[in-house]
Amino acid sequence: MYNHAPSEYICPYCLFVQGKENDQIPLKQTDIVFQTTDLTAFIATRKWPNNQGHVLIIPNTHFENIFDLPLTLSQQLHSLTRDIALAMKAEYQCDGITIRQHNEPAGDQHIWHYHLHVIPRYHNDDFHNTQRGPFEVQDRARYAQRLKNWFIVP
Repeated sequence: MYNHAPSEYICPYCLFVQGKENDQIPLKQTDIVFQTTDLTAFIATRKWPNNQGHVLIIPNTHFENIFDLPLTLSQQLHSLTRDIALAMKAEYQCDGITIRQHNEPAGDQHIWHYHLHVIPRYHNDDFHNTQRGPFEVQDRARYAQRLKNWFIVP
């Protein structure tokens, strides 16, 4: 009902979850922070200059937006969001966390697969006045590893 993906849309996040790397979006398996059978959390391919290492959390099954997302999966997703936020606080020593999620073109959604942003924030980080730029693969892998370490159970 509230879907906007073109009929020929090939979802880059679905390909990524299947372990396929593609030209549509520069995701690499080294970006993954945490993965379950239902959800994947990974470092975003773009960064804000003062807020590096932000994470996207997606369902592994394709749901275009919040209107399609089952409530049971939403509960799991928000639990993982909290865990990622706590990992960021511990690993990045950030002062706060911003959580964003966009739906439909007017809501600034550009990839037609539900995804939630978890962004580390710092006092005076000028977040709202800066633009995102590319985040290199090797740098993303380092940030992913830092957060992965938080999820390792001894």
